Amino acid sequence: CTIQRRHQKLLEESPSVIMSEDRRHKMGLLVEQALTNIGYSNAGTVEFLVDENMNFYFMEVNTRIQVEHPVTEMVTGTDLVKLQIMIASGAKLRFEDHLMPRGHSIECRINAEDPHTLVPSPGKITSFNVPGGLGVRVETAAHSECTISPYYDSLIAKVVTHANSRSEAIKKMERALETFVIEGIKTTIPLHQRIIRDPDFVAGTFSTKFMERYLP
Repeated sequence: CTIQRRHQKLLEESPSVIMSEDRRHKMGLLVEQALTNIGYSNAGTVEFLVDENMNFYFMEVNTRIQVEHPVTEMVTGTDLVKLQIMIASGAKLRFEDHLMPRGHSIECRINAEDPHTLVPSPGKITSFNVPGGLGVRVETAAHSECTISPYYDSLIAKVVTHANSRSEAIKKMERALETFVIEGIKTTIPLHQRIIRDPDFVAGTFSTKFMERYLP
């Protein structure tokens, strides 16, 4: 979740490119212990910051389904919304030991914003065609002739890709963004295209300051 602007995510991926399996396992054990101690039973996200020395620090718990939950679903083969409903109906779930990430997933949040200034771009969508194919998932309620209001969040679609490797997931995202057609308003698709082609992003050597080079 490190590609963000104004502390709002633009792109998420799973698993993290900087985390070793050992460190990820230690972090998972701490999370499981903490949430068990408080009796938490639901989908949720525990956020950490990682410094340049790979030390991690607890930030917060979001006790809800996250916008970026599709990347988790894609690499674990789970349906988190379905599992929430099962928990609410009284089902007891325990599958931490069996959730092994498979492949790599990337999500781009497509906003109705100018790709250079990130100023909101409300208005009527005149053409709307989503990408498709194996390992490509699009979540949206937008469509041709719908009007994007200036009074709500500018997120209008999420494009998610999944592949055996990170490089393959990036290539799929490139193709998906190239074929995603939204006309009538400005969107952040061109910005996302620049991000996923950036050498530092491709190499996985970036931080929370990554977007400073693209913002005015």
